[in-house]
Amino acid sequence: MPQPHISQTADQHVVLVSGPSGAGRSTAINALEDVGYETIDNIPLTLIPRLIDGGAPDLPRQPLALGIDVRNRDFSAQRLLDLHRDLGARSRVRCDLLYLDCTAEVLIRRYSETRRRHPLARDEDPAAGIARELALLEDVRARADIVLESSDLTVHDLRAEIDKWFGHRTGQGMAVSLHSFSYKRGLPQGLDMVLDCRFLRNPHWDRDLRPFTGLDARVADYVGQDPRFDSFVSGVETLLGCVLPGCVAEGKSHFQIGFGCTGGQHRSVTLTERIAAGLAHGGWQVSIRHRELERRGMVGKSAPVTQPQARMDGKAEK
Repeated sequence: MPQPHISQTADQHVVLVSGPSGAGRSTAINALEDVGYETIDNIPLTLIPRLIDGGAPDLPRQPLALGIDVRNRDFSAQRLLDLHRDLGARSRVRCDLLYLDCTAEVLIRRYSETRRRHPLARDEDPAAGIARELALLEDVRARADIVLESSDLTVHDLRAEIDKWFGHRTGQGMAVSLHSFSYKRGLPQGLDMVLDCRFLRNPHWDRDLRPFTGLDARVADYVGQDPRFDSFVSGVETLLGCVLPGCVAEGKSHFQIGFGCTGGQHRSVTLTERIAAGLAHGGWQVSIRHRELERRGMVGKSAPVTQPQARMDGKAEK
């Protein structure tokens, strides 16, 4: 597979961090600080251009992460989107809009646990403010460069996601993230490309292999014995060999690929691991996430899935 082309680095990298209150924006800001970003939370939008224009022009610029939400005195979704557009149009500035997403149900639960007032519902039930804020931010979410769904993430998981997406800014190229998932649970957020693995032979129908995952060599071998497997892998690698360098040339800093199967346990995991290994061998900055295995605590293990695991909210998987 072709080596990645590393595009010219901008003088200033700016990450605008937004999302509904309670979705993890403060955690994301702290994680960005830990990977080397200068961070400022809740800064007025009108001050940001002057902040970026300031400083000595001949000195290297530390990357900036700026927290922006509805508490800002001059906040509006359109002003934020205009700022993102204007900064991105500057020749020596790279601007990413990071949106921390979360379902209304999880946000309501988090506010119930912390007993804090919602900024858009000071004297009302937090659910009213959450509904207003999600509606207000619809356009921001739709036009964000990166959307991180935090509903099922712990604080540690979210920090790991931030490190995956932004830790490479110390000199690496475009980050490529591969996800395995189950179609029964829907597509992961923010995918740039989705590939369906359900046509390959399914280890689920082998009683000896059913309890194991695509991380197990026996399962990977079983899937790999499908006569269509090698041509599929070759076709995907050829496709990515064309698409990824093009994305780098376009200026993208991240690219997400999803591999889906029925249960997200066997075929999609096998393909994710296989393609990720090829990309890493080709010199790309690659990370992997197995969504369904993470839900069951199976990531990094070659062990049977014996029973549903507890979700973070305490409810059993179905």
